Amino acid sequence: MVVGIVSHERLEYGSRRQLREHQMSTYITLVNWTQQGIEHVTDSPDRLDNAKEVAADHGGEFTDFFLTFGAYDLVVITEFPDDESYAQFALAIGSSGNVSTETLRAFTEEDYRDIIGGLSA
Repeated sequence: MVVGIVSHERLEYGSRRQLREHQMSTYITLVNWTQQGIEHVTDSPDRLDNAKEVAADHGGEFTDFFLTFGAYDLVVITEFPDDESYAQFALAIGSSGNVSTETLRAFTEEDYRDIIGGLSA
C-alpha cells in the first residue's frame, strides 16, 4: 500500500495512480489586461494579491507568475483540487473586468506517460 502526503493530510491508497488522482491539478492561465485593467495598471500588484487570496479561498494556489512580452501580458501557473474549483476562481477573477484569460489544463510528464500508455495500439 502506498502512503503519501497530499495537501498536508496523510492519505492511504492501493496504488500510485490512485494517489496521483488526489493530487492538485495544474492550470496555465494566459492573461491579457482589458482596457479597464491597463488604465489602472498601477493597481495590478494589489489585484494580484487579491487573486492569490481568491485562489486560496477555492483551495488553490499560485505556483508561478510571469509578466510577459508577446501575445499575452501575464502567464500564471496555479494548482487547484479540481476543474470546478478552478472555474469558480477564474469566473471570480474575470468578473472584475480587469483581465481576460485563456486557460490550459496541464498534465505532468508522469500523467502524460500514463495517458499515452493507456492507448490501445
